[in-house]
Amino acid sequence: MSRKTLFARLVLIVLVAVVRIAQAGDERLPAEKTEVTVPSTTLQAFVSGSYPQILASHAGQPFILAVWSVNCPSCMKDMALLHQIHQEKPELKIVLLAADDLSASEEIQQILGKIHLADVENWVFAEEDTQKLRYEMDPKWYGEIPRTYFFDAAHQREGVSGVLSEADYQNRIKKILP
Repeated sequence: MSRKTLFARLVLIVLVAVVRIAQAGDERLPAEKTEVTVPSTTLQAFVSGSYPQILASHAGQPFILAVWSVNCPSCMKDMALLHQIHQEKPELKIVLLAADDLSASEEIQQILGKIHLADVENWVFAEEDTQKLRYEMDPKWYGEIPRTYFFDAAHQREGVSGVLSEADYQNRIKKILP
């Protein structure tokens, strides 16, 4: 065997080994992957005048407006139920309002993606005076969260603070759906 042939075989062996190592590395990637792909959502800036805008865009329709925060563990329990309701009753509009500021947008979007509520209408407080924004929505609301509003088609509303059970949601939804 000539030196040239021997060199060519050696190069071939090294190339096969490199390809096999690369393939083995690709096969390990899914198991080592820790990132979760989440669907993106559009966060709308909730500013003075946004509340009447939400009401106008849902005129004549029953809907739920749920106020939550990234720092509220109780809100996450409600969000899981809202996802379930969204799956069971897609005709019922759900509007989510994050009571955080715009600097939390990335975290808000990640949470919405993970809990599968990225496809509903999503808002985030976008003014520093959040007390003014809360007052515009409901002068009787002092900022406790989770806060959920149930609007019937005539936009008669019921506001509830705190975590709701599935039965609480179902009973209130029966009242607002025609």
